[in-house]
Amino acid sequence: MNMKILGAFAAVALLAACNQTPAPTTAASGSGAAAAPSGPVPGSEQDLVQNVGDRVFFAFDKSNLSDEAKSTLTRQAEWLKKYPQVQIQIAGNCDDRGTEEYNLALGQRRANASRDFLVSQGVAASRITTISYGKDRPTAMGDNEQAWAQNRNSITSVR
Repeated sequence: MNMKILGAFAAVALLAACNQTPAPTTAASGSGAAAAPSGPVPGSEQDLVQNVGDRVFFAFDKSNLSDEAKSTLTRQAEWLKKYPQVQIQIAGNCDDRGTEEYNLALGQRRANASRDFLVSQGVAASRITTISYGKDRPTAMGDNEQAWAQNRNSITSVR
């Protein structure tokens, strides 16, 4: 008797499980389905970082732009022309050697050098703000040439 009840109970459970409809999915399929966007949103901070480059690097105690820095800034200028609604901020940074006052001034010269180059490439100065963090916001930790070289930069960010 117990086997018959158990068998009937199992059959009901099996039928109940088969009767459920699958939950709807949000993904479209078929020939009319739109492709899901891949990559960063055009004109976003992530787009700038991934497709153009957001930072340029400087030699020790210098604020003049290298050829590599000019190449990156030229790409930034073209990107900014493509997205005229985008406002940016350029932050100048230094390694941790030198006084706070000196590094703030050097960081500002680096940010200004990047801004001036973008303006010379046709980007409106009104779209760009600058700030110096001196040695207060390192991007690489360490007291060696490799870390110092990474911290001597200007970083462009979307506002």
